[in-house]
Amino acid sequence: MLSLYVRIGSWWTGLRDRAREEKGAAAVEYGLLVALIAAVIVVVVKALGTKVKTGFDTVNTNLP
Repeated sequence: MLSLYVRIGSWWTGLRDRAREEKGAAAVEYGLLVALIAAVIVVVVKALGTKVKTGFDTVNTNLP
């Protein structure tokens, strides 16, 4: 999990540096990429959250 966080952080820093260098339409394209990635993250977290909640609910109901 930590390695994923580090990779995303370095990717974000690189993206931010490139966005500062680029002008005009390129900045809009980077903004759209960031929005798309954020949407994917939201969907993944929602899907995994539901599965984790189901697992905890199952354990909770099976406890004496």
